[in-house]
Amino acid sequence: MNWITNYVRPRINSLFSRREVPENLWTKCPECGNMLFHRELADNLNVCTHCDHHLVITPRDRFAALFDGGVFVEVKVPEPVADPLQFRDQKKYPDRMKAAQKSTGEKEAMLVAEGEMGRTPVVMAAQDFSFMAGSMGMYVGNAIIAAAERAVKLKRPLVLFSAAGGARMQEGILSLMQMPRTTVAVQMLKEAKLPYIVVLTHPTTGGVTASYAMLGDIQIAEPNALICFAGPRVIEQTIREKLPEGFQRAEYLLEHGMLDRVTHRKKMRDELISILRMVMRQPAPVAGDLPAPGSIAALHSEHDVKPA
Repeated sequence: MNWITNYVRPRINSLFSRREVPENLWTKCPECGNMLFHRELADNLNVCTHCDHHLVITPRDRFAALFDGGVFVEVKVPEPVADPLQFRDQKKYPDRMKAAQKSTGEKEAMLVAEGEMGRTPVVMAAQDFSFMAGSMGMYVGNAIIAAAERAVKLKRPLVLFSAAGGARMQEGILSLMQMPRTTVAVQMLKEAKLPYIVVLTHPTTGGVTASYAMLGDIQIAEPNALICFAGPRVIEQTIREKLPEGFQRAEYLLEHGMLDRVTHRKKMRDELISILRMVMRQPAPVAGDLPAPGSIAALHSEHDVKPA
């Protein structure tokens, strides 16, 4: 009886029991509440197929959609001191870092890469909001400086995607010092007469907005992105007045002259290619490559068909 109870019955139950569905197959849209299948959502660049709401997208997925063939090379970023202030709240700062690295698979909150986009060489940097809310610490400052130096060295434009909750409190004044450091990095690009294009994504707030995120030669934003220094709730509590509808959203800022464009994520690649080739004084982008006249004649002769 023990053999039947301990071995045969569990074996039969395992064969006929219903398999559990993994939890990460579906994502609930925060805007409309519809459940989105993960493959369908990924194919649509993390944009809701029902209400067109732009969900968070990782820098690697963004780069894969922007660079030609999804091919890019990471730019090495100098690593700062791990825990300069020995900061601790409910957890130690190194423990928070390890948890963020485990959940995201990334080393830090910003990824820098180089490659081609529409055959236009470019350097890109993107913040990962899922990594400690994309907070700006010393590594992020080093990443922007490394991206600017690489762009100047290769004489390429720099495109930056911002997504942050502000400065990283675990690094205190050292995180605030990244504001002037990144401003100097942007000035390096301007002195080299290289374009610096910023794409503001949801959300871009705090010290990031007060520094490199608002210094672009061209300012683009994704639809309905929250872009501000202090959030609307803080402002309402301070002035004790109801704010206008859509206050500090991308469309509101575009209407009031703070942005140049609001571009859908699925159209972002074509938009950036057109702008980059224009400001770099290159020929207009082509939609597709046509074979050379000689190759057409060779193709016809191969099939014994004379061209008309």
